Amino acid sequence: MARTKEAQYEDCLRAAEESGIDNLGVMTNQVWRDDPRRLAILLSRYKFVGKMLSGKRRVVEVGCGDAFGSRVVQQETGELTVLDIDPVFIADIKLRMHPDWPLTAATHDMLSGPYPGIFDAAYSLDVLEHIPAAEEQTFLHNIVASLNKDGVLIVGMPSLESQEYASPQSKIGHINCKHGSDLKALMAQFFDNVFVFSMNDEVVHTGYWPMAHYYLALCCGKQRF
Repeated sequence: MARTKEAQYEDCLRAAEESGIDNLGVMTNQVWRDDPRRLAILLSRYKFVGKMLSGKRRVVEVGCGDAFGSRVVQQETGELTVLDIDPVFIADIKLRMHPDWPLTAATHDMLSGPYPGIFDAAYSLDVLEHIPAAEEQTFLHNIVASLNKDGVLIVGMPSLESQEYASPQSKIGHINCKHGSDLKALMAQFFDNVFVFSMNDEVVHTGYWPMAHYYLALCCGKQRF
């Protein structure tokens, strides 16, 4: 392989020679092909999660897709388990897993019951809006059941107001988007403290909920049930 003209870039070649060029996940590949700006927005959500959960020893992601953004959370946390209902995505994760970034990937339907084990924190991005409203209580109950008494949960989802501008592909699966107040009320059934942040593009803020494209609910103070 050709050498770089500036010495500081030799590390780029060294990484490629040692472990090859990383591939995008099967889901992220389509995003990068069709709407590359969306990838920056996706990763900013994972950065928020990573910073909020910094220092947590055992963390689980519910509905990971191809887990491309999960490595951003790994930078701040300990052991990471990623779950998805679709075995296609889990197989893709295992195929691309880098030895420097090991994680546990498993197929699991959270509506069928809690995932085995107890975790310090959980997060679920772009999943709740795919869960029928009649089953959302079961979904959240089973996530919370796997958290320890001090466990933290972060749930991210598109706002109901944003659906006017959503792509046809997104709208197919978005059957349960919510207003910010409704998301907070739902999460308050499981946690004493629920903080709902607004998000527009890559910016997380405390602005007016109806103008938010996306919500991030940070929940702590697990209730007994």
